[in-house]
Amino acid sequence: MGFREDVKKMKALTDENRLAIMLALQHGEKCGCDLLKELHITQPTLSHHMKILADSGLVDYYKEGRWMHYSISTKGVQEFRDMVAVYAKCDCETEEGVSCGCKDTK
Repeated sequence: MGFREDVKKMKALTDENRLAIMLALQHGEKCGCDLLKELHITQPTLSHHMKILADSGLVDYYKEGRWMHYSISTKGVQEFRDMVAVYAKCDCETEEGVSCGCKDTK
């Protein structure tokens, strides 16, 4: 994956509404109607933010009747964590992410 795709994933979590949506979905799948009530946002606002989250791979969805149902994507979240680890890794970390301590200045 390239920088463009990585930026797309990172930008998905740079909005207060999208962070609130991710928190709301932490306890399981929710219908769009429930998210609207819980977050006090309009349907077009929810649709906009859900598209960004779904396009980033962080959220899965399906339609049932007239409502969309959303859930956190386990695979998408793991891919996001792996991606962040690539950029946030220190040179002194081992493959397991354990620091060798070379930069500790205590």
